[in-house]
Amino acid sequence: MSVVVQGAAVSTTAQQGGRLAGPLSASVADLCRRLQPQVSPRTAAGFAQVLRRLGAPLQVAVAGRIKSGKSTLVNALIGRRVAPTDIGECTRLVTRFQYGTVDRIEVVFRDGRKQVLPFAPDGMIPAELGVDIDTVSHIEAYLTNAALEHMTVIDTPGLGSLDAASVARTEHLLRDAGQRVDGSGDGADGGDDDSGEPGGSDELDETSRNAVAGAEAVLYVMTQGLRADDEQALAAFTAATASREAGPVNAIAVLNKADTIVPETVEGSDGDVWKAATLLAKRQADTLKPRVADVLPVIGLIAESAESGQFTSADAEALRQLAELDDALDVMLLSADMFTSWECDVPNGVRARLLEKLDLYGVRRAVEAIRAQPDITAGALRRLLLDASGLAAVRARLNTVFAARADGIKAAAALASITALAHASGNAAERQRVHDAIEVLLARPEAHQLRVLEALTLVASGAVEMPDDLTEEVLRVGSNADIPTQLGKPGATREELATYALERAGWWRSFASFGATPAQSRVAHVVHRAYFLAWQQLRTPGGGR
Repeated sequence: MSVVVQGAAVSTTAQQGGRLAGPLSASVADLCRRLQPQVSPRTAAGFAQVLRRLGAPLQVAVAGRIKSGKSTLVNALIGRRVAPTDIGECTRLVTRFQYGTVDRIEVVFRDGRKQVLPFAPDGMIPAELGVDIDTVSHIEAYLTNAALEHMTVIDTPGLGSLDAASVARTEHLLRDAGQRVDGSGDGADGGDDDSGEPGGSDELDETSRNAVAGAEAVLYVMTQGLRADDEQALAAFTAATASREAGPVNAIAVLNKADTIVPETVEGSDGDVWKAATLLAKRQADTLKPRVADVLPVIGLIAESAESGQFTSADAEALRQLAELDDALDVMLLSADMFTSWECDVPNGVRARLLEKLDLYGVRRAVEAIRAQPDITAGALRRLLLDASGLAAVRARLNTVFAARADGIKAAAALASITALAHASGNAAERQRVHDAIEVLLARPEAHQLRVLEALTLVASGAVEMPDDLTEEVLRVGSNADIPTQLGKPGATREELATYALERAGWWRSFASFGATPAQSRVAHVVHRAYFLAWQQLRTPGGGR
């Protein structure tokens, strides 16, 4: 991502060595380079964009309704309070958080201009940008943050009560995200005007630009009130990704603000808030399948405070004083107003600050921990709160669904773009040349994961109907990179896993030959080979675990 600002060049892609996600992405990149001299200049320019994208971090769009806590969760994931959470100009814009050697903000205008802004004194993106927002395409935030070395996070305006301009900017940014993977401005600049630089996306028509663009994965943020338009919005966001398909391989959801759930409203919760949130998240996952791989409960506010350094030793000391109030605190914790207005030795302003950082649930959990372990340190209390937020599970799932599958996700998106570019050229010979090259690539062993993703999409979308138990199995095998999770046996020994993988490989091979429809047979052969490759990996020393 090469950007020149006032004579200072910053190249994120170069810093990362243009690292590709895996062997399949490397094969696709090689295919692009080999085909470039054999296609038209316009198609070759599109291939250059695909190559840049393949070497860039996975791009994950964070989407959701307004006030769902998206920006708070973005801050927690990044580990720094940088995305504004209060309503302001910048919350109406798309913001891309990516790795850089120097922390800086760039306002990217629709005509291609860029303006560098300093961070606000509190370390956040300024709520007011001091420019005409109607002329702005989006914001680029570069951070020296290890979490962003392998994943670019795209924070989108909340859906629901947005103005039309914000919606248009979101759609445009998601559609054209792939043009800016190197940040150089020699492609689509987020606006409608051409930059005029050679070799960039200004050589591409609109169809071609769309073919190489789009975020590659979606993290959808919901609250407990799942609405019909949430499903529609999720479908729209996932359809806007580079894969062009909504499916569990590139989309997960979180049930944010889990602490606001009233346990009594969720059957089986036994009065426990977190148990209620977990049960509700499971129900939402059942409703949203096959759009998402999973729905996980999280408390973004607590996660942000604990992970971004907002929770301090002074906060821990204030919580210790509250823990000494005994019965009075139980009354105070009945409501936010009562908590801040009750007469006690802890100043009202301090309690208001605790409420802003932890809400009532976090305060209650912290006090319980202090009472159980009076000598607990501020650091240990912060870690306890982080555990209580559910952020670790979200990060683990992000790693399983997105990071571990990045090679397949990025390669699949790149191949879809390559195919679309060839078709957009209108040259039959060019289309055939690209088609033949892709077929050769798909015959390679490393390309089988593409077959798995294709089978997953066919089953998840309902294009291939299968019995419920087999559908669940295909979704499990296709949505996970970890072999024990793929096999549905996370606690099994290596020998048990190998035996089970071989058994299921044999079963799916038999099903493909006897009893399956032609469409089911196609999927079955793919699942058979996935199990067989897992068995081979488990039989190899050091593989599969």
